[in-house]
Amino acid sequence: GGYHVTAKMVCCIECTEESTVGVVERLGEFSGTITPGLNFIMWPLSSVRGKLSLRVQQLDVSVETKTKDNVFVNVVVSVQYRVIQRQVKDAFYKLTEPTSQIRSYVFDSVRSTVPRMELDEAFESKEEVAQGVRQHLAQEMQAFGYEIVQTLVTDLNPDQRVKQSMNEINANRRLKEAAQFRADAEKITLVKAAEADAESKYLSGLGVAKQRKAIMEGLQSSVQEFQTHVEGTNSSDVLTLLMMTQYFDMLLSVGSRDKTITVFTPSSTSTDMAGQVRDGLMQAGAAK
Repeated sequence: GGYHVTAKMVCCIECTEESTVGVVERLGEFSGTITPGLNFIMWPLSSVRGKLSLRVQQLDVSVETKTKDNVFVNVVVSVQYRVIQRQVKDAFYKLTEPTSQIRSYVFDSVRSTVPRMELDEAFESKEEVAQGVRQHLAQEMQAFGYEIVQTLVTDLNPDQRVKQSMNEINANRRLKEAAQFRADAEKITLVKAAEADAESKYLSGLGVAKQRKAIMEGLQSSVQEFQTHVEGTNSSDVLTLLMMTQYFDMLLSVGSRDKTITVFTPSSTSTDMAGQVRDGLMQAGAAK
């Protein structure tokens, strides 16, 4: 006698979601993939071993490292990756946990790049750090069936005490700049005020000079006209008369002010008032 083994084949329906591929094995060996939609599998010879998403996925990796000037910083790198459709077999069978592999490569790349930079340079070169990580990952992960779409350094945080020191440095620098601007403004104001004062004095001097010139011309004209119309007078008599007239005009002006100003002049019993006024003016000029 003998034994007869009867095997029954069953046609199974397998539905796969959009942007997803199924990995099919036949008798334990990879035989192909199934695409999104309705698929038929001959079970038990063939089975769907697993599924992989073709969507772009993101992994955020936080790396602590030290800069060239010995400042510890926490660098956050966002890695966007996806499965290469023609390499589904490699992506499914070569890596158990792709995220762990990506995280290891990010750690290695960041810790080999940032320590060559000082803190300020690291802040300014985040794009350079991201490009270095991308190039490193792209070369390594392609062999495992993964494409690196983009890498971004989304955050770079130094130690809290370093942050406070940087803020204090910036604040002091801004205060210094503000003080400099304020000093420059005051300097400009003083220079402009001095220029304006000099210009004012210059114009005032021109005005006084013109005024005195006009007075002299007026006196000269008055003396000539007086001598013409009044016979027997000389220039000395005319000047005495004009001086007395100005003297009485001065008394009238002083007396009409709210605050009276007392003017002292030499006095004698002589009736030569003009001589007294003239002597007083000459003494006042000598005292100056």
